Amino acid sequence: MESRRFNASANPSANGSANPIPSVSGSGDWPAQAADMVVSTVDAVSVRTTGTILSIARVTVFGLLAVVLGIVAVVMTIVLLVRFLDAILPSSVWLPYLILGLASLIGGLLVFRRRHPAGNTNRP
Repeated sequence: MESRRFNASANPSANGSANPIPSVSGSGDWPAQAADMVVSTVDAVSVRTTGTILSIARVTVFGLLAVVLGIVAVVMTIVLLVRFLDAILPSSVWLPYLILGLASLIGGLLVFRRRHPAGNTNRP
């Protein structure tokens, strides 16, 4: 435990008595230093906790927004392609469905082939 000493003020009060002023190791403004240390510690903890939580929340919100907008864009693109192909092809709507179904099947097969890295020999 740190020992505290009291310095008698060089300026006595009006009634002639000296006012003791607490000081720690000769520092003059220890209450302000203690308050600054508490504030800086609270700020550091706040930045580490609240800052991290806010970053995670932002990533989550913007990620979900991007996923929802991506799904909407894919659905609207498929609808646009079906209507466009239905308008330019002479048959009924079954031919655009067939064309888009085959394109989706080929795309799915290409992605399925690339599911394992080239150097991975542990294939089932």
